[in-house]
Amino acid sequence: MTDARAGWLPHDDLEQARDRVPMVYVEAFPVRVDDRGVVVSVGLLLRAMPDGSISRAPVSGRVHYGERVRDALVRHLEKDLGAMALPQLPTAPQPFTIAEYFPDPSVTGYHDPRQHAVSLAFVVPVSGDCVPSASALDLQWMTPEEAAGEGVAVEMTGGQDRLLRLALAHVGVLP
Repeated sequence: MTDARAGWLPHDDLEQARDRVPMVYVEAFPVRVDDRGVVVSVGLLLRAMPDGSISRAPVSGRVHYGERVRDALVRHLEKDLGAMALPQLPTAPQPFTIAEYFPDPSVTGYHDPRQHAVSLAFVVPVSGDCVPSASALDLQWMTPEEAAGEGVAVEMTGGQDRLLRLALAHVGVLP
């Protein structure tokens, strides 16, 4: 029997669930803001992907059974950026969009070959020291102009470059 409080399924059970049920994820673009609240930089992780490639990506991960979305955001931000990142989340965070990832990239343009996933996407200001951890190889801070550039887009996979542009537009800094 799987302990629901742990929030994890054994590998075989997870694969079976992915074949039958959409998985719920959170994705977060960490940002630095100036004293007026204007986004001045966006942080993107450098990750090794399951296929062996290297990709730029937001903070992301599954929401566990019984876990609040806010708690999942905090957990993944701390896991990927370190305990001293100091994310500034409201009591009840609201996603700027919802992205649906499918094994077939032609359905929505968001692609995850493993599963159908529903992702709640957030922009999260962080004020502390960020140190990439867990599966992140590096964290690079860039201006909104750099982040929106074609060079970054080709380093992202699964349609996350589109999600990044939506995030920048949402906070009013899409060049």
